Amino acid sequence: MNYLSFRNRFIEFGCFSVHQVGVAFPDFDRNNLTRWQRKGLIVKLRQGFYAFPEYAAQPNFAFFVSNYIYKPSYISLHTALAFYGIIPEAVTQITAVSALKTAAFENDFGSFSYMKMKSELFFGYDILSFGERNIHIAQPEKAILDLLYLYPFYNTESEIANLRFDEDFIHNDLNIGKLALYLDKFDHKKLAKRVEIFTNLFDI
Repeated sequence: MNYLSFRNRFIEFGCFSVHQVGVAFPDFDRNNLTRWQRKGLIVKLRQGFYAFPEYAAQPNFAFFVSNYIYKPSYISLHTALAFYGIIPEAVTQITAVSALKTAAFENDFGSFSYMKMKSELFFGYDILSFGERNIHIAQPEKAILDLLYLYPFYNTESEIANLRFDEDFIHNDLNIGKLALYLDKFDHKKLAKRVEIFTNLFDI
């Protein structure tokens, strides 16, 4: 198979897997992927997953990559909070939670980390559309809870204050009712204590 035919078949997907290639072209020679990767025509994302390099310039495509290469997962923690402008931290690594084991990958699209979340806590995310792509990302309230749950060292006012939460968001946009509802679903006393420290810090 020549590259042009392959590209025409998969370019609209942005990312593709070896499994998808096998379904579309049962006689496909996987050595082609290695050759095309060496030529810079495709990029390896992780074992069995690839993308077309031109998508690197597309805004938020790395978020789509994060969702795609490790399922089920959704963007959360520092990355989601920075995306919403709730914390000022520059995102150098895309952070997500997953019902699978903790994992990390690096490729030409960025550095991706996933922290394991129990399946019963896998909720509180939205599906946002960016052009033709959908991205699973935590709601602000869930991103805060995920952070305080998975990073237990945020257990003092000074540690939480160091995150530099946007106080306008906290006082005007944070849905306290949703935060409380989601917290109840965690049913976790130590998390509840950390959330109490958080709410006391901002007097909410």
